[in-house]
Amino acid sequence: MGRDRDVAPVPQQQVAQMVEQLLAVNPYNPEILSELENYVNEQVSSQTYSLDANLCLLRLYQFEPERMSTQIVARILVKALMAMPAPDFSLCLFLIPERVQMEEQFKTLIVLSHYLETGRFCQFWDEAAKSRHIVEVVPGFEQAIQAYAIHVLSLTYQKIPRSVLAEAINIEGLTLDKFLEQHVANSGWILEKGHGRGQLIVLPRNVFNHPELKKNSADDIPLEHVTRIFPILG
Repeated sequence: MGRDRDVAPVPQQQVAQMVEQLLAVNPYNPEILSELENYVNEQVSSQTYSLDANLCLLRLYQFEPERMSTQIVARILVKALMAMPAPDFSLCLFLIPERVQMEEQFKTLIVLSHYLETGRFCQFWDEAAKSRHIVEVVPGFEQAIQAYAIHVLSLTYQKIPRSVLAEAINIEGLTLDKFLEQHVANSGWILEKGHGRGQLIVLPRNVFNHPELKKNSADDIPLEHVTRIFPILG
């Protein structure tokens, strides 16, 4: 008798190409629903992301409500949160029936989204800590939100106290020291001593935290921005 041979896993890139082909042929075909669900799990395990595929799945759930997996929907929304500042969470939520949004896990994710949109990071991390069973299912969640928090801070501050950064990214102590070292080496951050024993982080200059830089930038809208708008206007 021959031994069963181990089946090699399909490379993530090949899975993505297969899903793209399915979407190109007939994105409204309910027969591809299971493939799209599997692709959501693949995105979670491989820490990749496809908004188009996820939106297509949510649309199919509208036509096949009895086949909806709330676990899959929750994972889609967590991945959408991780994509902030892109508006992916709102785009996905729009396709989810209100009765489903009223479930506890989805109400929690909506609250988390609101905290992020309004920059209330302390409240966000407190709420996320109570909901680890929802968000920690998706690897990379914490790191993605930390990157978003830094993005928001960099639009607002030229210098930030260590304590403000610590609260925004939910890191402190030696872990924060290591985090700062990495960003000093790779992101152009500069560390300064503040008043007393405090530490200040000098963030890279941009047109938002240094408005005077706008004077040196072109007044016209970049061409690539205009070309992105055309399909929307059409």
